[in-house]
Amino acid sequence: MDSKDNVVLRKIIDEAAIIMNLTAGFDCDSYLKDERTKRAVCMTLINIGELVKLLSDDARQANTAIPWRRIAGLRDVAAHGYQTLRMEDIWKTAITDIPNLLEELKKTVSG
Repeated sequence: MDSKDNVVLRKIIDEAAIIMNLTAGFDCDSYLKDERTKRAVCMTLINIGELVKLLSDDARQANTAIPWRRIAGLRDVAAHGYQTLRMEDIWKTAITDIPNLLEELKKTVSG
């Protein structure tokens, strides 16, 4: 994995941490009522998806436990079909998948 991939992975880690900070103190009901937080989380998920698309195949293959294609696919849906998103699913992604992603990425990033 090259240094460009490491930079991108570190940016994904930063974005994942932002989602965790945005959702801290929320439960699903309070999240669903907070339009600003919903939009901020969705935008940050879009950012993560964009970054994933910048990774080399080698970087993606270095950790097959991460669902790279699904992450990029969520970006596409969130960016092009925001109004069709189920915010309950976005909440689940934010509180379940993002911490798991962060844990896996920390194992992958060198330096």
